[in-house]
Amino acid sequence: MGNLALGDGRVYVQSMTNVDTKDVEATVLQIERLATVGCEIVRVAAYDLEAANALKRIKERISIPLVADIHYDAKIAIRAIEAGVDKIRINPGNIPSKALKEVVAAAKEHGVAIRVGANSGSLKREFLEHYREKHVALAESVLEHVRALERLGFEDIVVSAKSSDVTETVEANRYVRNKVDYPLHVGLTEAGYGSQAIVKSAIAIGTLLMEGIGETIRVSLSADPVEEVRVAKWILGSLHLRKVPDLVACPTCARAEIDVMKLAEKVIALLDKFDKPIKVAVMGCVVNGIGEGADADIGVAGTKSGAVLMNKGRIVAQVPQDEIFQVLRREIENWEDWRA
Repeated sequence: MGNLALGDGRVYVQSMTNVDTKDVEATVLQIERLATVGCEIVRVAAYDLEAANALKRIKERISIPLVADIHYDAKIAIRAIEAGVDKIRINPGNIPSKALKEVVAAAKEHGVAIRVGANSGSLKREFLEHYREKHVALAESVLEHVRALERLGFEDIVVSAKSSDVTETVEANRYVRNKVDYPLHVGLTEAGYGSQAIVKSAIAIGTLLMEGIGETIRVSLSADPVEEVRVAKWILGSLHLRKVPDLVACPTCARAEIDVMKLAEKVIALLDKFDKPIKVAVMGCVVNGIGEGADADIGVAGTKSGAVLMNKGRIVAQVPQDEIFQVLRREIENWEDWRA
């Protein structure tokens, strides 16, 4: 798909724009922001023909694969394919069979992948009535779409089965993976807001990735899509599926000599700008801070007069209170991974 080969062993991070696709300039700017923080595949809503017409101009100005999200209208799907997108997302059940053949023919001609899927909020009643377990109904709904494409001789398929429920999402994707070998796009749909959504998404996506299920991921948040990418990268980093910066910070207590929360916030914003697999520790005091930060490449632990600078848990310098972040920033920017 585009310059990516799903199934090559790497898990790719995806997000979706939330600006009007017809506004090409705003869409391109948002995609550029997403790419800068690590988004590798981006999806946009092609909700009418005018939005589909904008895709060609958007595609010409971005560097990552573009996916068009389409519902119901085969004409929009074909227009998006002709505009040069790398993948379309459709629900074959919402497109008449004759029109679906035309969409598939266009996708074959232009070498465009098709993502099919279902989510718990749009399940047909017959699936819910036929299958006793909801995750099976969700998975079988997805597989029906896959079979519809296979009957038309199309196999450049990406599959997704999403629920707003963690267990349903995990079980549905396990079921689908046992039935087909197509790449799976995994994530939780309509996860919620803020920390709750992040926790639920991390559990669902992390569980599946630890089982080797998932070729692309999206953390769906009611927030700036840049935040989706940041969380996705931290999930991959936590599972050692991607080399990303890592922050270790103590939970703080009455012994803390520095404002750990404020300093950690600055450090995590700085780390977001790097792909270096550096581990940084921000610890409140030297009582436990040096031992707990021993595995970090660089770190600080608070003292009465400021902080001590640590390298692999070894104290290498004393740092005045008003210079702690500046010193950390310098050390992070100059750090080179001796293991590379």
